[in-house]
Amino acid sequence: MRNPRPLPVELSAVPFTVYEAADAGVSAGRLRHRGLSIPSRGVRIPAQLAALDPLARVRPYTIVTPFSAASHATAFTLWNLPEFLPGSDDGRIHISRPDTMAIVRRTGVVGHVGQFFADEIVTLNGLLITSRTRTWLDCARKMSVAELTVVADHLLRIPRPDFECRSGPYARPADLAEMLDRHKGTPGIQKARRALEQARIGSDSAPETKLRLALEYRGLPEPQLNIPVELGTGVVRQSDLAYPEQRVAVEYEGEGHSETAQIVRDIAREEDFARAGWMLVRISRRHMEDEARAAIAKVRSALMNRGWSPK
Repeated sequence: MRNPRPLPVELSAVPFTVYEAADAGVSAGRLRHRGLSIPSRGVRIPAQLAALDPLARVRPYTIVTPFSAASHATAFTLWNLPEFLPGSDDGRIHISRPDTMAIVRRTGVVGHVGQFFADEIVTLNGLLITSRTRTWLDCARKMSVAELTVVADHLLRIPRPDFECRSGPYARPADLAEMLDRHKGTPGIQKARRALEQARIGSDSAPETKLRLALEYRGLPEPQLNIPVELGTGVVRQSDLAYPEQRVAVEYEGEGHSETAQIVRDIAREEDFARAGWMLVRISRRHMEDEARAAIAKVRSALMNRGWSPK
């Protein structure tokens, strides 16, 4: 059997559509060669590709389906939103179209229809996709209020320009509120409304939001988030959660805190708080097990030690 003609360079290492192949001069016979897999009609993938870039894998499906965009679990994954969304790991691609059109029905695709405002469909490296805020609402049906709050905190978080390539948050509280007002009656919208009510600006990570919610759900006072605290002349520290009135700071320590250099910094930080009369409560992933019972107990003990009492 003769070796097939090589594909054009621009099609040789990515999934592509038959329309793109035709435009590049690829014959219909070449598109039937066993060196190309056919995951769905109109889509081809070079068989030699060992791993597919998630965005590149999705792109052809939005091209062969007119007036469509990646949405729901697919958009949730591509935007790298925190928390696990049920259905996001089943391999199927979620595609949305306006509700004036037929729902998408093709192999490997979960089709959706809905009403879309112009700013709810954006581009991500050339891929049409629902915006982060629209994706948050679309996924509300399958997520708990606490999980939706984690995502909302992520969207509202003010970035640190020294470490990130952006200076503004992904969304403002008003943006999320407007999204809910636009789509009254959407499945899960009541959960999204409650999540927005308890979302806060200032959480730097999903574990921090989960810790805050666990403390509040068990009746502890609402902490301030990542506020700078002057502990002495020229000494300013910032903890994940803080109770200035009781002089209690709470820090969630992830995997990176086990590194030697970080351990040294953590000790210095704790000494700074202690010299200023603050108590630093250190929380790890272990403390968050069993509905965060250990974390709640540690923080409650510290607050009560400083004069706080439950109402």
